[in-house]
Amino acid sequence: MRIGEVAEAAGTTTRALRYYEQQHLLTARRTATGYRDYDEQAVRRVRNIRELLSIGFTVDDVRTFADLLDRDLPERFAVLDAGTCAEAMRVARERLRVLSERIERLTSLHEQLSARLVSGTGKERP
Repeated sequence: MRIGEVAEAAGTTTRALRYYEQQHLLTARRTATGYRDYDEQAVRRVRNIRELLSIGFTVDDVRTFADLLDRDLPERFAVLDAGTCAEAMRVARERLRVLSERIERLTSLHEQLSARLVSGTGKERP
């Protein structure tokens, strides 16, 4: 498959595919004329990369899931074989911890800003 076909099938851009290649998450063969040529698995791989990125993983995190990217991702990571995916589970737990910390910080900032917007009468200031 050519780069445009994979991008369309996976719901992304050719630029994203080039970036995933640069980050060693995706590979393509080259034709004699220099065009990228992807196998059929590339669409699933790109969809999985995008799904992991969309739920808060970084590109570095996604690399730890390399063994899983060419198959359907499980609904729950807990069902993964512990021996094969121990590092992926560690990264998932760490990412969840980081996200929880961000939520706490943002909640605190939200409360502080909200308190400054409320006047003595309990109404928001313009």
